Amino acid sequence: MAVATPSLESPALRALIDDRYAQLVARCRAAGVPLHDDAGVAERIRRTLLASDFAFEAWRSQPQLLSPQGLERLRSGSDASARIETIKLDPDEAAYMAALRKFRHAEALRLVFRDVNGLDELPEILSATSVLYEALLGSALEWSDRVLATRYGHARATDGSLQRLVVIGFGKLGGSELNFSSDIDLVLAYPHGGESDGSRPLDNSEYFVRMGRQLVRLLHEPTIDGICARVDLRLRPFGNAGRLALPFSAMEQYYQREGRDWERYAWIKARPVAGDRSAGKELQEMLRPFVYRKYLDYTAFAGLREMKALIDAEVARKDLADNLKLGPGGIREIEFIVQLVQLIRGGREPSLRVRGLLPALTACEARGHIPAKRARALREAYVFLRQLENRVQMLRDAQTHDLPEDPLTRERLALGLDYPSWEPLAEELAKHREIVATEFAAVLMPEGGPKARVPAEDATLWQHACNESLDAALLEASGFVPGAEAAEALLKLQQGPQLRSMSPRTREQLDHLMPQLLAVARATAAPVPCLLRLCRLVQTVARRPSYLALLEEQPAARKRLAQLFADSAFLAERVIAQPLLLDDVLDPRIDHLPMKRADISAEIAHVLTTLDEREAEAELERINEFKSSIAFRLGLAFNDGRADAVATARRLAALAESVVIAVAALAEREVIAQHGRLPGAGSGFSILGYGSLGGEELGFASDLDLVFVFDGQRAQAMSDGPRSLDGSRWYQRLTQRVMNWLTVLTRAGRLYEVDTRLRPDGSKGLLIGSLDAFVAYQESRAWTWEHQALLRARPVAGDAVLNAELADVRRKTLAVPRDRAAVLAEVSSMRQRWRAERDRSNASQIDLKQGRGGLLDIEFALQGLVLAHAATNPSLLSITANAGLIDACRDVGLLDTAQANSFARAHTELLRQALLCTLDLRSRIAPRDESLEALCSDVSAVTHALGFTF
Repeated sequence: MAVATPSLESPALRALIDDRYAQLVARCRAAGVPLHDDAGVAERIRRTLLASDFAFEAWRSQPQLLSPQGLERLRSGSDASARIETIKLDPDEAAYMAALRKFRHAEALRLVFRDVNGLDELPEILSATSVLYEALLGSALEWSDRVLATRYGHARATDGSLQRLVVIGFGKLGGSELNFSSDIDLVLAYPHGGESDGSRPLDNSEYFVRMGRQLVRLLHEPTIDGICARVDLRLRPFGNAGRLALPFSAMEQYYQREGRDWERYAWIKARPVAGDRSAGKELQEMLRPFVYRKYLDYTAFAGLREMKALIDAEVARKDLADNLKLGPGGIREIEFIVQLVQLIRGGREPSLRVRGLLPALTACEARGHIPAKRARALREAYVFLRQLENRVQMLRDAQTHDLPEDPLTRERLALGLDYPSWEPLAEELAKHREIVATEFAAVLMPEGGPKARVPAEDATLWQHACNESLDAALLEASGFVPGAEAAEALLKLQQGPQLRSMSPRTREQLDHLMPQLLAVARATAAPVPCLLRLCRLVQTVARRPSYLALLEEQPAARKRLAQLFADSAFLAERVIAQPLLLDDVLDPRIDHLPMKRADISAEIAHVLTTLDEREAEAELERINEFKSSIAFRLGLAFNDGRADAVATARRLAALAESVVIAVAALAEREVIAQHGRLPGAGSGFSILGYGSLGGEELGFASDLDLVFVFDGQRAQAMSDGPRSLDGSRWYQRLTQRVMNWLTVLTRAGRLYEVDTRLRPDGSKGLLIGSLDAFVAYQESRAWTWEHQALLRARPVAGDAVLNAELADVRRKTLAVPRDRAAVLAEVSSMRQRWRAERDRSNASQIDLKQGRGGLLDIEFALQGLVLAHAATNPSLLSITANAGLIDACRDVGLLDTAQANSFARAHTELLRQALLCTLDLRSRIAPRDESLEALCSDVSAVTHALGFTF
């Protein structure tokens, strides 16, 4: 971008600047103000005069602002809060109002000077403008408070506590991004009713109304010095018809009963800007559930459309198409794009509850809700539009968002923004507005929502259901075959109490949605099962308009949901049980979400650190929701073919491990809070994962095999809390809490079923044992099959030092030299016993896990090989996953390449089919076919060649 130089100025503009500069020099001379107009100062003054008539008038009326001290103030990086105390709270109202206005003019001049001379970036200018008006509000409120206290005393609650006015700033003041000449949107409130304590007491309601009027008069009333701030109080409850100030209880009642969607958008940026800021934060917290709903809130679309329609009507009525704020592609559309994400997701993700537009956009980008490319385009457009808007207002200190039409003013704007002329600036403006308008149109999604076209045939079907005249024949003619069960489901849905108790608005929404669900169900490969599941889902969410809005607003979500409900009974049941998972069906990030162990651990940590409440029940519920969401996404990825079986099983195990870690930390925190800590570093507590968890091969519905171990040296030590426990009981209490929280049924479901029978002495042994007892058992009493189980064991949570000791115990136990023939015989015997007891194969079907040549044949063979050869090949003991053991056994020569390939092919395919069975809510039994028989035969041939008799 070219930098403007004097040679670019037109003769008319140069004459204007020369004349005004000469006037200022003469004004300073007449007032006795020394103006040191060296080249640097003169250039900056001239550049300011180029951009602002307001600056010229401010300097002419206060020439002392051009003195060395005045110029130092202009160059100062400190904002108005550093100088507000220079305003004396003169008891004479007129004198005080004059001081306020002169201070405002001087500080506003400083903002213009720093902006046009490139001393501050846009965010700093907007923030400093906001600080200026906060400082003015604080000073005016202090003056008003003194006046009222002199007349009526101080406001008190009924309990005698002092009551102070709370001034809440909205809009750009609330977001700390105020325009140069913006009005300031305020709402006034106070904590409690009561009366003042003076000789002429006033009821608090009247007291604070008078204070509010006084505050507005000080700032808003025109005087010979102009106005200080344009104050707008119309955002208060009931608008102009409402009282000027309300107690918190009345505010809460209003927003609960009367609050509208546009008010939720307004409260996103609200914050206390003057008065009792601590009480203001309490009010914000009180109203947070109104602004940010607990669940994903797609009803926010309705509020957005309503506001946009009102704005469009105003734009048309007032011919505001070129308005930088309200016109197409303007500032307000960028704000709506970001605020929509905040309202939909802010209840679930506190990191999105950010007030300023640029910080909020950054938060949305960081969480992946606005892609980086879109975020960059919106950010660049916003900075451009806001800077241009600010310069338009700096010209004459006018509250306008319209571009000037006269050529000279346009030239001044362009040169002030470092464009060589108006045309390049206009081209840049058009480019940004087009980008914003396109993005906003995409957000509104005209193909979705209440105005979307409803298929006539399906509207008729739903009408028949509503009239109770629907039968199987009608559905079958429409493509739902067989139709009897589907007809019954639709009729039952229509007759159910959930629909009968709906509000008229929600019922209208449902009547618009149901035909669209019929249409997407018909388009799937399994229309009837899909429709049956959709009916159950609608029945579950019928009283939650947000979920109905999600499905109504998002055609892509409806299609994806229907496909999922047709393909996977298991995932469908998860959605029906936990409608929160609908967000995962919709999430545009779904194809790009990282699912490695570290990513999952980081995500669960993020979830817990952003909780509003640090209560165990709330944290447990969020852990449950997180686990359900990630498991569901893993299921979607596997179902869609984006992840293979081995990777999916490994990630499910990583998820379980992260959950166990989180629950163990939560349980330890609670036990410490009740009973204190035990002496020593670390917790001295460890959780071993066995079976599928230890072997990193978890299924979608697998339970967790866990063994708990503690540091026996602390068994007799006493905890340091008020309800002290000895070490043994302390660890028992901790283990019981972990077990309970992993298995308890919450509103978000159950985390996992847990099996602890693999602990020493099985179900007869203690739930948790010491490290010494674990070592003694493994060395002297454990059976070969228990050492097989130990091969898949690994520490998954707890004390790092104890975990390392357990890993060493495992390694030493398993590395003991063994007789190969004896090991193979014992492993074969155990496998035969399991097959006899558990194999569900028959002539037409094969048990994928227990059948001959199935998953357990591969697993037992690998375990037998490792037990027999670990003494000479200790590297085998560092691996617990079957897929990794196949490669490791090949690398050390226990399997040849052909055998390893046979095992790997069969393991991958059998695991894939087993996971598919779970997703279809079937037992892990598959029909025999040629390819499956060949895989299983290959496995049997390898195990036989290795010396096993399975």
